[in-house]
Amino acid sequence: MNPLAKELNQVIEKGNPHVLEMLSGMGKNLYFPRGILSQSAEAGAKAFKLNATIGIATEAGHTMHFPSVMDMICGIKPEESLTYAPSFGLLALRKAWQKAMPGKNPSLSNNIVSLPVVTCGITHAISVFSDLWIDPADVVLLPHMMWDNYDLTLVLRRGAKISEYSLFTETGGFDLQAFEDKVRQEARTHPKIIVLLNFPHNPTGYTVTEEEGDSIVDILKDVASKGTNVVAAVDDAYFGLFYEPDSIKESLFARLCGLHPRLLAIKLDGATKEYFVWGLRVGFITYGIPCTGDPRPVYEALEKKTAGNIRATISNASHLSQSMVLKSMQDTRSLAEQEEKFEVLKRRANRVREVLADPKYQDAWDVYPFNSGYFMCIRLKALDAETVRLHLLETYGVGLISMGKTDLRIAFSCLEEKEIPELFDRLLQAVDDVRAGGV
Repeated sequence: MNPLAKELNQVIEKGNPHVLEMLSGMGKNLYFPRGILSQSAEAGAKAFKLNATIGIATEAGHTMHFPSVMDMICGIKPEESLTYAPSFGLLALRKAWQKAMPGKNPSLSNNIVSLPVVTCGITHAISVFSDLWIDPADVVLLPHMMWDNYDLTLVLRRGAKISEYSLFTETGGFDLQAFEDKVRQEARTHPKIIVLLNFPHNPTGYTVTEEEGDSIVDILKDVASKGTNVVAAVDDAYFGLFYEPDSIKESLFARLCGLHPRLLAIKLDGATKEYFVWGLRVGFITYGIPCTGDPRPVYEALEKKTAGNIRATISNASHLSQSMVLKSMQDTRSLAEQEEKFEVLKRRANRVREVLADPKYQDAWDVYPFNSGYFMCIRLKALDAETVRLHLLETYGVGLISMGKTDLRIAFSCLEEKEIPELFDRLLQAVDDVRAGGV
């Protein structure tokens, strides 16, 4: 093991030995090198005469660039867009994202969390998380309805075993009993369990209620108190898009932080949906744990391991993208812009609910609960979802996503309100066609 990794492990063990136990084999071995990057940083601070350490080209004291490139970038200098960003991410952006967290998550007010590390989108954040915390054959708890990329990221890349539980009860709402049964079952046979929570949920668009959220937190805390190490990763990709008054309005990360030494909370989020910048690929990883004494040395050690993983894979996330997100966060118009787009999506969700209240659809499908996010799902009655999807696409020119034998996912986020009734009417016609044997 590299001496730098050993040093970081010692810091973590001193602050909370259970966190060291939770790290994967790769996580224990990760470190941030003191090589080119650290020497370049020293030179940047002290080389007052000449600095020949940076792996970029300069000209007349500025970043070398093509005018044809910079002409397309308004208001951001070459030094803020074309150069390498740190593997940790831009410090100003990390601080701004951290500073905004308590306002969006009131339960964080009395907790110290790590400085977020910037990733190349939330998918990359999940991948980095899996490298640090998942070993082959580790168990990850997820609902049976889940984002399909989890399988690629957690199972194919890291060899995890996904243990599924039902998401909803028969009468609607989060299936707390199924969740608790699965958590306790896996805790009996594994010294560490990994629970991945995703609300607003992809694909169903469901966010737990306050009562359901508190029950999830209580279950995980109780299991940790009985001796199982619990890694609770919270995928907040659609954070903030909460449309109904009864759903929780903050991340479960905020309520999981600091509860028990054996309970590690990890927040995986980003600007992707919060700032409507899907292609900029700016995500974050943030840690929340109780420690003996000051938690900041432990957080710094985890940040270095996380940045070491990023250094070893993509080197760093886009400087230009990070600068754009930072400047948007600092812009006085940003809050009003977010509220405006939120209202647009909320009206679309409400329109879906109004349309589906029509009794004419009742014999064709059931509607899964939804109250947030981009998506909603239906369960077809006695029909194959893929057969209906293909007929709907080829005959009526409407595209949906089929999932499993019976389920279809509808992304209302990309539909105008006026288009929503037509979509469901065409879907109903496709269902009738398939039932009539016309396919």
